Amino acid sequence: MAQSAGEPRLSGHACGTVMARVRSGPPASSSSTRALAFCDSLAAYYRERGIHVATVEEPARHSPFIEEIVVHGKGAFDLETEVDLFAAQLSAQLRAARQHTMIIADKTIANVMAYAWLVLQTPPGSREAAVLEAMKAFCQAWAPTYDAVFYCCDRFDQHQVGDPYRSKVLDLQPAADRVVRSTCASVGQRVIDIPPNMTTAERVRWIAARVTKLGLTRDAPVAS
Repeated sequence: MAQSAGEPRLSGHACGTVMARVRSGPPASSSSTRALAFCDSLAAYYRERGIHVATVEEPARHSPFIEEIVVHGKGAFDLETEVDLFAAQLSAQLRAARQHTMIIADKTIANVMAYAWLVLQTPPGSREAAVLEAMKAFCQAWAPTYDAVFYCCDRFDQHQVGDPYRSKVLDLQPAADRVVRSTCASVGQRVIDIPPNMTTAERVRWIAARVTKLGLTRDAPVAS
């Protein structure tokens, strides 16, 4: 996602452009680490061109809720966990945008909400259903904050040695792409599909060309 440099919408302190990338891998999974590595590569591209850019870390990997569930095997995904992840993602983006011209993240808050729909039971009239509907309303209001959302449909092997943040999300991959796409559409979040089967360097060049074509970095101040 990207935000025009002359119109800082992410917060009253944002300096300029915001960019993010929606992925189809489950939160805190090995797809997440690959997405973050790609975000770092994209950030390096813009740093080389003098743009003050920051990447937004994956909040799920620092969540005590997620650690308890996926590392220690205690409990299951519940409403409190999903609300914490939603709020953490929003806060992380706001705080990163406060001091930077551009931020790059691997998801929007609509992506977080999509996984909440996947893992929670939401019978009509339940507290879970009411809270997720409230999240949806917020995502609809917040969608214009993101000027460009790039969607990568490539999938990677979830079985990564040494990564404990994946055991309870491996079975989500087949449904993730469908649910994330439908959720983005339902909240008015337009996505730009990245062509599949490209290398990291090719993805960086493709996105950078698209961002330039959209005029999102035209007036972005460069670092001194």
